[in-house]
Amino acid sequence: MPSILRFLFIRMPAWLSGELIMFFARALTGVRPVWRDAPPRDTTRVYFANHGSHGDFVLIWTTLPARLRRLTRPVAGRDYWGGTALKRFIGVEVFNSLLIDRVKPSPDAPSPVDDMAAALRRGESLIIFPEGTRNTTEATLLPFKSGLYHLGRQCPQAELVPVWIDNIRRVIPKGQWLPVPMVCSVNYGAPLTIGEGESKDDFLRRAEAAVLALRPQESAVDDIPHPPQPPAPHP
Repeated sequence: MPSILRFLFIRMPAWLSGELIMFFARALTGVRPVWRDAPPRDTTRVYFANHGSHGDFVLIWTTLPARLRRLTRPVAGRDYWGGTALKRFIGVEVFNSLLIDRVKPSPDAPSPVDDMAAALRRGESLIIFPEGTRNTTEATLLPFKSGLYHLGRQCPQAELVPVWIDNIRRVIPKGQWLPVPMVCSVNYGAPLTIGEGESKDDFLRRAEAAVLALRPQESAVDDIPHPPQPPAPHP
């Protein structure tokens, strides 16, 4: 497609769609960024956050300064966002998402971590959700998957920034699609690095704790960090 036609029929509608999405996200949630110990700056970052609704990555994307937003790509499943032409347009053209295969299509295909590492080496930043899926349980946070650790090992130059999205579950209650207007915040913490010799399990526990530590005090009542485990069977 000639560049002028692509601009008129793809890039311009994508830009307008992004502006509308940001407008409605801000109007419905009053979302505001809280940069605690990680002021926005032009460097390669992995923003890793809690995942409670379909709107999570939109709120992070919306609260980033425009110059950083252009370089920051939400990581999303190709099976969902590549499913229809409309989803592909929103995922790829509007949000510039990095679509990954959750299951490797062949043994020789790069892994999702390899795809993400390649994006970081190009100077792009990423938004990821280490829980691996939306948390629809009563627990505050699901245990993190190992991808964050392996990504940090492959790309030590990237800052790993913990993020807590507050109040999003109340905006989009469980089992509902229509949002309820309510104030949300996106809380950014100090970047983490993987310590020399630090084990995967130790780092993931530290990453979980860093995300939970960003919760506003009034939201931390009745905190259940992980889903309750079933009792061990009696011998």
